Amino acid sequence: MKPQPRGLNRRRVEQLLSEAQDEDSVGGRIQVVSRHFLGYPYKANPLAGSADSAEVFTASLEGFDCVTYIETVLALARASTVNKFAEALRQIRYQEGDIQWQRRNHYMTLWIRNNIRNGIVSRLSVPAIPEISHERVLNVVPGLAAQRTVVKCVPKQAMPKLATHLQNGDLIFFVSTRKNLDVFHTGIIVFPGATVLLRHASRSRGFVVEQRLSEFLKANRMSGVLVVRPQTARPSTQFPMKETRTTPAVRPTQRIGM
Repeated sequence: MKPQPRGLNRRRVEQLLSEAQDEDSVGGRIQVVSRHFLGYPYKANPLAGSADSAEVFTASLEGFDCVTYIETVLALARASTVNKFAEALRQIRYQEGDIQWQRRNHYMTLWIRNNIRNGIVSRLSVPAIPEISHERVLNVVPGLAAQRTVVKCVPKQAMPKLATHLQNGDLIFFVSTRKNLDVFHTGIIVFPGATVLLRHASRSRGFVVEQRLSEFLKANRMSGVLVVRPQTARPSTQFPMKETRTTPAVRPTQRIGM
């Protein structure tokens, strides 16, 4: 029997799944579910486990950090039942769904890589927008060995071009300027109108907020951004790594909070 996560409110999950069931696309379901959590409290270190203590699979809907917010919303958008939500969350959070602290996707480049491999997301790549590369030695998680990686991202100044290729429910990751960290924050892209909005669990504001993406970009130093696109749930979890490639002017012009 697969483990049930701690803090799982089955009735609440059923209500959320019911609210989103009329949406045909995973992006549409993400927009509906992510809106529900606006105003929910920011919770630092919401997961249980460390290098010295056993990992506890957790699925609380009472508060989030930026990562558990996108994980919870994505799992809900991919699920049709409570049990499928728990299974989706386990696969999203842990390498090969293995509930161990060492197997948790601690760094966001690892999170992206493993979820691409599982067919849960695909990397958004726009040939007309060149990417830049940054070498990093990741060592900010106590108990984990340092990991060397190369982070490829779109430079901040290219965001107006990238905005025309974004869709509801895209996940955006903000690349750190620090040499020992890959990503410092993440959130969900939505646009009820022409303006691109960011929904995210904000440490500084203390709760889940919605703001113009341009405001966040202006207020924060970063090396660039990564965008991944959630994929439609499929029966199998074994998929090759892939990218979502787009061509210009495929949708009406949008602006980043102008």
